[in-house]
Amino acid sequence: MNPSDLPSLRETLDAHGLLARKSFGQHFLLDLNVTRKIVRLAGPFDGRAVIEVGPGPGGLTRALLESDAGKVVLVEKDPRFLPLLAELDDGSGRLIVVEADALRVHEAELVEGPAHVVSNLPYNVGTPLLIKWLTGPWTPHALTLMFQKEVAERITAAPGDDAYGRLAVIAQAVCEAKLVMHLPAAAFTPPPKVASAVVHLVPRADRPEKALLAALERVTAAAFGQRRKMLRSSLKSLGGADLCEAAGLSPEDRAEVIDLAGFLRLARAVTGEAQPTPPNDGGATMMRRKRS
Repeated sequence: MNPSDLPSLRETLDAHGLLARKSFGQHFLLDLNVTRKIVRLAGPFDGRAVIEVGPGPGGLTRALLESDAGKVVLVEKDPRFLPLLAELDDGSGRLIVVEADALRVHEAELVEGPAHVVSNLPYNVGTPLLIKWLTGPWTPHALTLMFQKEVAERITAAPGDDAYGRLAVIAQAVCEAKLVMHLPAAAFTPPPKVASAVVHLVPRADRPEKALLAALERVTAAAFGQRRKMLRSSLKSLGGADLCEAAGLSPEDRAEVIDLAGFLRLARAVTGEAQPTPPNDGGATMMRRKRS
Protein backbone atom coordinates (compact mmCIF):
# COMPACT_ATOMS: atom_id res chain seq x y z
CA MET A 1 0.00 0.00 0.00
CA ASN A 2 1.18 3.51 -0.80
CA PRO A 3 2.07 5.32 2.47
CA SER A 4 0.12 8.38 1.35
CA ASP A 5 -3.06 6.27 1.17
CA LEU A 6 -2.79 5.10 4.78
CA PRO A 7 -4.70 6.53 7.74
CA SER A 8 -2.77 8.91 10.00
CA LEU A 9 -0.29 7.45 12.45
CA ARG A 10 -2.39 8.57 15.40
CA GLU A 11 -5.45 6.87 13.93
CA THR A 12 -3.42 3.71 13.34
CA LEU A 13 -2.16 3.65 16.92
CA ASP A 14 -5.68 4.24 18.27
CA ALA A 15 -7.12 1.52 16.02
CA HIS A 16 -4.62 -1.00 17.38
CA GLY A 17 -4.88 0.27 20.97
CA LEU A 18 -1.13 0.83 21.21
CA LEU A 19 0.78 3.04 23.61
CA ALA A 20 4.51 3.69 23.92
CA ARG A 21 6.38 1.49 26.38
CA LYS A 22 8.66 3.30 28.80
CA SER A 23 10.73 0.14 29.28
CA PHE A 24 11.63 0.25 25.56
CA GLY A 25 12.45 3.96 25.61
CA GLN A 26 9.68 4.61 23.08
CA HIS A 27 8.60 8.12 22.02
CA PHE A 28 6.75 8.24 18.71
CA LEU A 29 7.30 10.86 16.02
CA LEU A 30 3.93 11.16 14.31
CA ASP A 31 4.35 14.36 12.27
CA LEU A 32 5.14 13.26 8.71
CA ASN A 33 6.45 16.72 7.83
CA VAL A 34 9.16 16.21 10.46
CA THR A 35 9.97 12.65 9.40
CA ARG A 36 10.23 13.75 5.76
CA LYS A 37 12.67 16.50 6.76
CA ILE A 38 14.84 13.96 8.59
CA VAL A 39 14.88 11.74 5.50
CA ARG A 40 15.87 14.71 3.31
CA LEU A 41 18.75 15.45 5.70
CA ALA A 42 19.82 11.81 5.52
CA GLY A 43 19.69 11.47 1.74
CA PRO A 44 19.98 11.21 -1.13
CA PHE A 45 20.26 7.43 -0.91
CA ASP A 46 20.74 6.78 -4.64
CA GLY A 47 19.08 3.40 -4.41
CA ARG A 48 21.16 2.17 -1.46
CA ALA A 49 19.53 0.19 1.33
CA VAL A 50 18.46 1.88 4.55
CA ILE A 51 18.26 0.26 7.97
CA GLU A 52 15.84 1.74 10.47
CA VAL A 53 16.00 0.65 14.10
CA GLY A 54 12.93 0.89 16.32
CA PRO A 55 10.41 2.05 13.70
CA GLY A 56 7.47 1.68 16.10
CA PRO A 57 4.28 2.70 14.27
CA GLY A 58 6.26 3.62 11.14
CA GLY A 59 6.34 7.41 10.91
CA LEU A 60 9.93 7.54 9.72
CA THR A 61 9.36 4.37 7.68
CA ARG A 62 6.64 6.06 5.62
CA ALA A 63 9.03 8.88 4.75
CA LEU A 64 11.79 6.42 3.84
CA LEU A 65 9.43 4.55 1.52
CA GLU A 66 8.67 7.84 -0.25
CA SER A 67 12.41 8.43 -0.79
CA ASP A 68 14.94 7.09 -3.29
CA ALA A 69 16.08 4.37 -0.88
CA GLY A 70 16.43 0.86 -2.25
CA LYS A 71 15.44 -1.73 0.32
CA VAL A 72 14.14 -0.41 3.64
CA VAL A 73 15.05 -2.84 6.40
CA LEU A 74 13.25 -2.40 9.71
CA VAL A 75 14.61 -3.86 12.95
CA GLU A 76 11.86 -3.86 15.56
CA LYS A 77 12.07 -5.51 18.97
CA ASP A 78 8.47 -4.85 20.04
CA PRO A 79 6.19 -7.43 18.36
CA ARG A 80 3.12 -5.23 18.91
CA PHE A 81 4.15 -3.08 15.96
CA LEU A 82 4.73 -5.82 13.41
CA PRO A 83 1.12 -5.74 12.11
CA LEU A 84 1.28 -1.95 11.67
CA LEU A 85 4.56 -2.18 9.79
CA ALA A 86 3.21 -5.00 7.62
CA GLU A 87 0.50 -2.59 6.42
CA LEU A 88 3.23 -0.51 4.77
CA ASP A 89 4.34 -3.39 2.54
CA ASP A 90 3.23 -2.90 -1.07
CA GLY A 91 4.34 -6.39 -2.10
CA SER A 92 7.34 -5.18 -4.11
CA GLY A 93 9.86 -6.76 -1.74
CA ARG A 94 11.34 -3.34 -1.00
CA LEU A 95 10.29 -3.40 2.67
CA ILE A 96 11.82 -6.00 4.99
CA VAL A 97 10.77 -6.29 8.62
CA VAL A 98 13.04 -8.07 11.08
CA GLU A 99 11.86 -8.80 14.62
CA ALA A 100 15.08 -8.58 16.62
CA ASP A 101 17.14 -6.71 19.19
CA ALA A 102 19.25 -4.25 17.18
CA LEU A 103 22.13 -4.62 19.62
CA ARG A 104 22.44 -8.27 18.61
CA VAL A 105 21.77 -8.28 14.88
CA HIS A 106 24.52 -8.54 12.27
CA GLU A 107 23.87 -5.75 9.79
CA ALA A 108 25.96 -7.40 7.08
CA GLU A 109 23.38 -10.20 7.06
CA LEU A 110 20.52 -7.73 6.56
CA VAL A 111 21.87 -5.74 3.60
CA GLU A 112 24.31 -6.15 0.74
CA GLY A 113 26.80 -3.44 -0.04
CA PRO A 114 26.82 0.11 1.34
CA ALA A 115 23.80 1.05 3.43
CA HIS A 116 22.52 3.97 5.46
CA VAL A 117 21.15 3.86 8.98
CA VAL A 118 18.31 6.32 9.62
CA SER A 119 16.56 6.02 12.97
CA ASN A 120 14.75 7.72 15.79
CA LEU A 121 16.64 5.58 18.27
CA PRO A 122 15.01 4.32 21.48
CA TYR A 123 16.50 6.48 24.23
CA ASN A 124 17.65 3.58 26.37
CA VAL A 125 19.88 2.02 23.67
CA GLY A 126 20.91 4.98 21.54
CA THR A 127 24.49 5.31 22.77
CA PRO A 128 25.27 1.54 22.82
CA LEU A 129 23.97 1.25 19.25
CA LEU A 130 26.10 4.16 18.09
CA ILE A 131 29.22 2.63 19.67
CA LYS A 132 28.39 -0.67 17.94
CA TRP A 133 28.21 1.01 14.53
CA LEU A 134 31.32 3.12 15.17
CA THR A 135 33.59 0.34 16.44
CA GLY A 136 32.07 -2.89 15.12
CA PRO A 137 32.95 -4.89 11.99
CA TRP A 138 30.15 -3.41 9.84
CA THR A 139 30.67 0.09 8.44
CA PRO A 140 27.56 2.01 7.32
CA HIS A 141 27.60 4.38 4.36
CA ALA A 142 26.20 7.09 6.65
CA LEU A 143 24.24 7.43 9.89
CA THR A 144 21.39 9.86 10.54
CA LEU A 145 20.24 9.32 14.09
CA MET A 146 17.99 11.00 16.60
CA PHE A 147 19.13 11.14 20.23
CA GLN A 148 18.34 13.05 23.36
CA LYS A 149 19.76 16.54 22.84
CA GLU A 150 22.33 15.95 25.59
CA VAL A 151 23.68 12.85 23.81
CA ALA A 152 23.72 14.60 20.43
CA GLU A 153 25.79 17.41 21.95
CA ARG A 154 28.20 14.89 23.47
CA ILE A 155 28.75 13.35 20.03
CA THR A 156 29.50 16.65 18.29
CA ALA A 157 31.27 18.53 21.13
CA ALA A 158 34.67 20.21 20.67
CA PRO A 159 37.58 20.39 23.14
CA GLY A 160 36.75 22.79 25.95
CA ASP A 161 32.98 22.27 25.64
CA ASP A 162 31.17 21.04 28.73
CA ALA A 163 29.83 18.09 26.72
CA TYR A 164 33.25 17.09 25.36
CA GLY A 165 34.24 13.59 26.37
CA ARG A 166 34.94 10.06 25.32
CA LEU A 167 31.92 9.77 23.01
CA ALA A 168 32.96 12.86 21.03
CA VAL A 169 36.51 11.60 20.55
CA ILE A 170 35.48 8.10 19.42
CA ALA A 171 32.68 9.36 17.15
CA GLN A 172 34.82 12.05 15.53
CA ALA A 173 37.78 9.71 15.07
CA VAL A 174 35.57 7.44 12.99
CA CYS A 175 33.15 9.89 11.38
CA GLU A 176 32.54 13.47 10.38
CA ALA A 177 29.74 14.33 12.81
CA LYS A 178 27.30 17.23 12.55
CA LEU A 179 24.19 18.17 14.53
CA VAL A 180 21.64 18.92 11.80
CA MET A 181 18.25 19.30 13.51
CA HIS A 182 16.68 20.14 16.88
CA LEU A 183 13.30 18.83 18.00
CA PRO A 184 11.30 19.93 21.05
CA ALA A 185 9.77 17.36 23.39
CA ALA A 186 6.31 18.39 22.16
CA ALA A 187 7.09 16.85 18.74
CA PHE A 188 6.76 13.36 20.24
CA THR A 189 3.98 11.18 21.58
CA PRO A 190 4.25 10.83 24.52
CA PRO A 191 6.48 13.88 25.04
CA PRO A 192 9.79 12.92 26.69
CA LYS A 193 11.20 15.02 29.53
CA VAL A 194 14.04 16.25 27.31
CA ALA A 195 14.52 17.80 23.87
CA SER A 196 15.98 15.77 21.01
CA ALA A 197 18.37 16.36 18.13
CA VAL A 198 19.44 14.64 14.92
CA VAL A 199 23.09 13.92 14.19
CA HIS A 200 24.44 13.07 10.71
CA LEU A 201 27.63 11.00 10.67
CA VAL A 202 29.70 10.07 7.61
CA PRO A 203 32.60 7.59 8.04
CA ARG A 204 36.01 9.17 7.52
CA ALA A 205 38.34 7.85 4.85
CA ASP A 206 41.18 7.99 7.40
CA ARG A 207 39.33 6.26 10.23
CA PRO A 208 41.68 4.42 12.63
CA GLU A 209 42.49 0.77 12.06
CA LYS A 210 41.12 -1.75 14.56
CA ALA A 211 44.17 -1.83 16.85
CA LEU A 212 44.49 1.95 16.98
CA LEU A 213 40.76 2.37 17.62
CA ALA A 214 40.95 -0.14 20.49
CA ALA A 215 43.87 1.82 21.97
CA LEU A 216 41.90 5.05 21.54
CA GLU A 217 39.03 3.52 23.51
CA ARG A 218 41.45 2.59 26.33
CA VAL A 219 43.05 6.03 26.42
CA THR A 220 39.76 7.95 26.42
CA ALA A 221 38.26 5.65 29.06
CA ALA A 222 41.20 6.38 31.36
CA ALA A 223 41.50 10.09 30.57
CA PHE A 224 37.81 10.96 30.89
CA GLY A 225 37.24 8.49 33.73
CA GLN A 226 39.19 10.98 35.83
CA ARG A 227 38.67 14.07 33.69
CA ARG A 228 39.45 16.58 36.45
CA LYS A 229 42.91 15.10 37.00
CA MET A 230 46.00 15.93 34.99
CA LEU A 231 46.89 13.39 32.30
CA ARG A 232 49.96 12.24 34.22
CA SER A 233 47.54 10.95 36.88
CA SER A 234 44.53 9.85 34.82
CA LEU A 235 46.77 7.96 32.36
CA LYS A 236 49.09 6.52 35.02
CA SER A 237 48.07 2.93 34.25
CA LEU A 238 49.03 3.44 30.59
CA GLY A 239 52.32 5.22 31.16
CA GLY A 240 51.40 8.57 32.68
CA ALA A 241 53.86 11.38 32.03
CA ASP A 242 56.06 9.24 29.78
CA LEU A 243 53.08 8.41 27.56
CA CYS A 244 52.14 12.09 27.33
CA GLU A 245 55.65 13.09 26.36
CA ALA A 246 55.77 10.35 23.71
CA ALA A 247 52.58 11.86 22.27
CA GLY A 248 53.91 15.43 22.43
CA LEU A 249 51.44 16.49 25.13
CA SER A 250 51.95 18.20 28.46
CA PRO A 251 51.40 15.78 31.38
CA GLU A 252 49.78 18.70 33.19
CA ASP A 253 46.95 19.02 30.68
CA ARG A 254 43.52 17.60 31.37
CA ALA A 255 41.46 15.44 29.01
CA GLU A 256 38.90 18.15 28.33
CA VAL A 257 41.40 20.31 26.37
CA ILE A 258 43.00 17.56 24.26
CA ASP A 259 41.77 17.50 20.67
CA LEU A 260 41.24 14.46 18.47
CA ALA A 261 44.76 14.62 17.01
CA GLY A 262 46.21 14.62 20.52
CA PHE A 263 44.21 11.59 21.58
CA LEU A 264 45.22 9.77 18.42
CA ARG A 265 48.88 10.47 19.27
CA LEU A 266 48.30 9.04 22.74
CA ALA A 267 46.71 5.94 21.19
CA ARG A 268 49.66 5.51 18.82
CA ALA A 269 52.03 5.81 21.76
CA VAL A 270 50.11 3.03 23.55
CA THR A 271 50.39 0.74 20.52
CA GLY A 272 54.00 1.71 19.78
CA GLU A 273 52.99 3.00 16.35
CA ALA A 274 55.24 5.70 14.90
CA GLN A 275 53.89 9.21 15.25
CA PRO A 276 53.24 11.20 12.06
CA THR A 277 55.54 14.23 11.64
CA PRO A 278 53.59 17.50 11.86
CA PRO A 279 54.09 19.66 8.75
CA ASN A 280 56.27 22.77 8.70
CA ASP A 281 57.36 22.66 12.33
CA GLY A 282 60.76 21.02 12.07
CA GLY A 283 59.42 17.83 13.62
CA ALA A 284 58.24 19.52 16.83
CA THR A 285 55.57 17.55 18.57
CA MET A 286 54.38 19.72 21.43
CA MET A 287 50.70 20.54 21.03
CA ARG A 288 49.60 24.16 21.20
CA ARG A 289 47.22 24.07 24.10
CA LYS A 290 43.93 25.87 24.24
CA ARG A 291 44.00 28.47 27.00
CA SER A 292 41.07 30.22 28.52
